[in-house]
Order: sequence, then structure tokens, then C-alpha cells
Amino acid sequence: MVIDSNKYENIIFDLGAVIINIDHSLTAKSFVELGLNINDPKFKNAQQILFDSFEKGEMASQEFRKKIKSYFKNPPEDKEIDLAWNAMLLDLPIERLDLLKKLKTKHRTFLLSNTNEIHFNAISNYLQNKFEIHDLSVFFEKTYLSYKVGMRKPDREIFDLVVSDNNLDPKKTLFIDDSEENIEAAQNLGIQVYCLDVKKESMLDLF
Repeated sequence: MVIDSNKYENIIFDLGAVIINIDHSLTAKSFVELGLNINDPKFKNAQQILFDSFEKGEMASQEFRKKIKSYFKNPPEDKEIDLAWNAMLLDLPIERLDLLKKLKTKHRTFLLSNTNEIHFNAISNYLQNKFEIHDLSVFFEKTYLSYKVGMRKPDREIFDLVVSDNNLDPKKTLFIDDSEENIEAAQNLGIQVYCLDVKKESMLDLF
């Protein structure tokens, strides 16, 4: 599908799977290789709360590592935790960055991401090493990272923040995400939406 971008004044982008390619299974695999039993009921019951809290900035990176280590019989080093945690982060095609640059000249563009300090630092390091770009902020008018604003999708408050903070008209604002849950939350607020099917298309196919 091709989007008529002329219909929108503002475009809000998700990060994971929309801009940067990701594979969550690689992180699970890496933790198993380090000795974590991901099927341990204690870990399975706690992991979503743990991950959500980290994404909302309710704990520092060191505290997150410490909590992850508590589920290992033989805890790995901090560096090994980070490598396993970042294993899900794949490549970021230069063509997507070029598209973001182009769209920024014609639209107000924003980044809205559920992410955490370890992941965002890894992505920034990737951009610096591969493209000599400081971080993703250069491609957007403003970035909203869950761990920095203390909110996460699909909670209404983070969408309200982006809209009110920038005086956006929801009817003239397009939100692109790969999560149906996040898309539905934005749509309920009157924001125009597109759910990207990452198995069949990329953001390059939309414009």
C-alpha cells in the first residue's frame, strides 16, 4: 500500500520493526545460551513486569541487569547481559534514513518508541559507527522515548503527550506502528493510523 502523505501534516513513527529491523527470538536464544531457563515459572511470571518497568524508566540499567542476573544459577557479566539483551536489534537500512530525511522536509515528524536505555544506546552507537550520525533525533522534530518520558504505548497518556506537546491535529496526524494494540490505542484518540505488516512490507513501501 502507498500512503498519500499529502493528506497529513504530521507523521509519528514507531522505532522497532518500523525503522530498525528486530527479532525478539534472538534475545531469548542468547539468554538461553548464557544459562537462563526462560521457561522457569518465576521468570515467566516476572518478565513482562520487569521489561515494562525498564521501558518506563522506573529502573536504571544497572538495576535491570541485577534483576535479570537473579534468574541465573551462574550469573553472567554485565557485558554479556547487554549483548544478549541487544541481540534482537538487527540492521537499519540507509534507505529508511534517507526517507526520514525527505519526509522531514515536508512534514512535522516524530518518533514514539517503547524502548530502554540499553537498547537506545546500542542503536545510537550503531548509527555513529556505521553512518557517523549522533542519534535518531536528527531525523525528527522531537523524539518520545518511553524510558525518558515515563510512559509507554499503548497507554493513552503517551499519545496525549505527543499531541498536546506539539499542538497536533489528530485528523491530520498519521501514526505508523507494527503493533495492532498500539494502533488501536492511537485510533481511539482520533489519530490516523497505519499498521505495518513487517512480514510483507517495510516503511519504504508506504511512501
